[in-house]
Amino acid sequence: MKENGLIEFRWHGRGGQGAKTACLLLADAAFSAGKFVQGFPEYGPERMGAPITAYNRISDVRCSIHCNIDNPDYVVVVDETLLETVDVTHGLSPEGAVIVNTAHSPDKIRSKLRGWQGRVCTIDARRISEETLGRNFPNTPMLSAAVKVSGVLDEAQFKKDMEESFHHKFATKPQVVAGNMAALVQAWKEVQAG
Repeated sequence: MKENGLIEFRWHGRGGQGAKTACLLLADAAFSAGKFVQGFPEYGPERMGAPITAYNRISDVRCSIHCNIDNPDYVVVVDETLLETVDVTHGLSPEGAVIVNTAHSPDKIRSKLRGWQGRVCTIDARRISEETLGRNFPNTPMLSAAVKVSGVLDEAQFKKDMEESFHHKFATKPQVVAGNMAALVQAWKEVQAG
């Protein structure tokens, strides 16, 4: 954590996996908790399956920085295959953590992180989303894992705010609210730290 309670996240995913959506949901939840927030994607030649990056700043005071995040406190990797081509830990604070969507243990993933010595956390977001939502939508489990690992928001308030957000977001599809909440709760329980 930086000055004034500032916590910065960098999200790595592929177009269509929901990294941008998870980033914006984190901003909404932090705003609901009374924090000052920023949530924004880095735009380039986006297309389905292309690597994308998104960012969050969450602070106790107004943040006047408006640029990409080069030295995040937490990195969230929505697609494990990016570890082969992107240095996801570049600039990551040694006190922070990298959170990876994978069925593998943190120890197994560490070998793919180019010498990163900090905390490695894993969550099988694909399995959780398939069990709770019937399809591979890893963004909700990854959001839950990011909040738990970072401790940026109170658990009970986060879950309450997310349920309200899901009811609003899926007003025309209320049947998906329960699945998203189940994914959020299950991911909170299953995230592993190494």
